[in-house]
Amino acid sequence: MFFHKKPLMSAVKVDEANPRFAQLLLEQFGGATGELTAALQYWVQSFHCEDPGIKDMLQDIAIEEFSHLEMVGKLIEMHTKNVDQTDAYKSTLFAVRGVGPHLLDSQGQAWTGAYVNEGGDVVRDLRANIGAEAGARQTYEELIKLAPDTGTKETLHFLLTREISHTQMFMKALEAMGKLTDPLFGNIPPDSTVDLYFNLSTNGKDERGPWNSEPTFQYIAEPSPRA
Repeated sequence: MFFHKKPLMSAVKVDEANPRFAQLLLEQFGGATGELTAALQYWVQSFHCEDPGIKDMLQDIAIEEFSHLEMVGKLIEMHTKNVDQTDAYKSTLFAVRGVGPHLLDSQGQAWTGAYVNEGGDVVRDLRANIGAEAGARQTYEELIKLAPDTGTKETLHFLLTREISHTQMFMKALEAMGKLTDPLFGNIPPDSTVDLYFNLSTNGKDERGPWNSEPTFQYIAEPSPRA
């Protein structure tokens, strides 16, 4: 069962309503990297996780992401409330949709379940989650740069910080499993090409680094088709 506690996870403050910025905030409500996507992604992943500790972590973080969704929704509501007669409001999606949050991104694209990235393997899922948190953090960083008032910036800063916390939690879970940096997870071993680096981009200087050098990789300077 679920219980909803009415107080927000952290205070949401808006010094001055700005409906154009509210439209940008929709990115974190109904967008691909938004809080709804993260909440549903981690919640669904928890059902195929056999480790009780990681399962609990995924569910705790999923519920926190729903709390973040509530905060973003409140921000959007506060940035659109009582401004419906302004030209700024009439130039936004809210002029047709009405005030408050909607399951759209900042360009009006409807949210879709295709955004949810889950695959039934805990290592694969946790790694996907690290990428998801990175995407959310990048979006929050850009929103903070564009935020029109201090109160909004402070709220977004809290949400950005929690994305960093979640990233650390997922990394620690992988580390506890010995899978943080191990690429060879799964049940079917790779074939003999696993340590080959194919130099397939030959315009200009060929760069070298640990991603294509010994002891991990054998550099194939001029690859040819396999028989």
